[in-house]
Amino acid sequence: MKSPWTLARPATRTRRRAVSTVAVLAAAMATTLIPALPSQAADTSVTVDFATTAGAPTYRASGTLYGITPDGSLPQDHFYKDIKWHLERAGGAQLNNGGYATSLAAYQTRWNATLAQYKRTTALGGTFVILPHDLWGADGTTTQGWPGDNGDWTQFDAFVTQLISDVQANNMTVEWDLWNEPDGLNFWGRPQSQYLQMWSRFYARVRSAFPNQLIVGPSISKTPRSSNAWWTTYLAYVKANNVAPDIYSWHDLSGDPVADGVAADSTLAAAGLTNTRPYQVNEYGLPGEQNPGGGSWYISRLERAGMDGLRANWAGGTGLHDNEAALLTKNSAGQYLPRGEWFAYRYYGSQTGSVVKVTPGTSTDGFATKDNTAKNAKILLGSNGNTGTVTVNLTGLGTTSVVENGRVRAVVQRNPYDNGNAVSGPTTVSDTTLTVSGDAASLTVPWTNAKDAYTVTLLPPSNTTISTIAISANSHQCLDDTNLSRANGTQYQQYYCEGGYQQMFDFKPVAGLTNTYTVVNELSGKCLDVAGASTADGAAVQQWTCNGSTSQQYTLNALATGSHDYQLVAVHSGKCVDVSGVSTTARALIHQWTCDPASALAGKKNQIWTLLGKS
Repeated sequence: MKSPWTLARPATRTRRRAVSTVAVLAAAMATTLIPALPSQAADTSVTVDFATTAGAPTYRASGTLYGITPDGSLPQDHFYKDIKWHLERAGGAQLNNGGYATSLAAYQTRWNATLAQYKRTTALGGTFVILPHDLWGADGTTTQGWPGDNGDWTQFDAFVTQLISDVQANNMTVEWDLWNEPDGLNFWGRPQSQYLQMWSRFYARVRSAFPNQLIVGPSISKTPRSSNAWWTTYLAYVKANNVAPDIYSWHDLSGDPVADGVAADSTLAAAGLTNTRPYQVNEYGLPGEQNPGGGSWYISRLERAGMDGLRANWAGGTGLHDNEAALLTKNSAGQYLPRGEWFAYRYYGSQTGSVVKVTPGTSTDGFATKDNTAKNAKILLGSNGNTGTVTVNLTGLGTTSVVENGRVRAVVQRNPYDNGNAVSGPTTVSDTTLTVSGDAASLTVPWTNAKDAYTVTLLPPSNTTISTIAISANSHQCLDDTNLSRANGTQYQQYYCEGGYQQMFDFKPVAGLTNTYTVVNELSGKCLDVAGASTADGAAVQQWTCNGSTSQQYTLNALATGSHDYQLVAVHSGKCVDVSGVSTTARALIHQWTCDPASALAGKKNQIWTLLGKS
């Protein structure tokens, strides 16, 4: 299935063998992976045509290979909900020394994790893609026999019976990815002919037991080109034997979903096959491509190609089952923290309304939407190794709701890579008003690091709200809606900067007052408020239904010109939003306190808040 504006693309760069486990990756790194390409400096342009639309966004690229803990409990829900995540691919890999081919007990360990992760996926509203090869034990790190060795299918047939029975007993609805990367030695160590026999046997059993559940395959490691003899042999076989999958799949490690989709269409047609569902690129992104710029490029390409995508996972052992496939990391306290790429996915998840047409530039692409009800338009930009000045041409602006009196507000933000470390959030690069002429306008993005991503948010000029987090300069933790509460009277705390909407605030200017704002939490929709409109030191800073009172108004006291650092001064009391006890401990409560003079703040920073969203 193709986007209505899919364009012919140059052939993707050559990819070599890559697998999804660190154990195999480490052994093969010297000979099998393409090294990360250096950034190429080329000024280019991207054009966004808001007049050409293609329905509501479905967040095709928001899936992961593993990344949930074996008991299904972590990472926390908001890390998934905030990015509109909806696809999980798992089967208990690397949790022990094997699966069913080793022993029933080994299988049970892997099955228990699979079931727990399935339940978590469905609770989050997602679709679960089951990986039988991992439940068999063929995960690239173990040694076991292969289905059909010496013509004996007894053990494999018993495995399929066990697996089908377990799925039925738990009333599971899954997509069946029958075997991963059968075109290589790590996951299928036998000839293709033996694999094809396995495919037919397995296919028939699944079709019989679950006639309405979808079968995915062949999940090859190489791209689906006419020059790929393994792929064309597979297509001829499934056509001749009436065992074609419902969803054709492969991996882009690395690759280009757009070019690969064109190739897949051609090879399926040549084999006399049709494709009625979106292709599934069920592992995408080499380690060197898993950064905000690379991730956003893949998002853009998957959306352009009309394909579903699941982000590859390069961890090993129990680490494979954690950290949302490396979108997250952890601090020394074991707290999950987002990497820069997670914020790119969060922005992607915030794009609502209608998808609009984007014409890509040199190794630069984007995904754009307009939401005329919400009065915004959003553009996510990604890089496939390119740097330089990117001109973003905005056309068809008259079809949006963001133009007022021939002008539009444009907020450009950078999602930093920061060498893969935890990132507090995107930083505002510019916040300007553009003049619209001939239904068009343009702006430039100074792209200096290809691993960074950029976003452009368009708003009516009358919308002067600043969306930002507030980071304590004392603890480097974020102002936080305690326990993701939506209740009046919840006292705020400081907490590790998790990136969720419970830590996002809309600073809305108060009419008639200079540099003064009401501060609205994006999760609860409630205002930052001083309890009881108290003027006393130590009064709780809480959330409350917005009512326009002066105890919900805060003046920003800038500490230095050009700095993002401020004191938040309550209008009614003249006192500062302050971390109790100058604490650096997570969950320390927030109250108001007499403001310290600027000269004293160098040593006592619990009244200083860094606002990354304010330019």
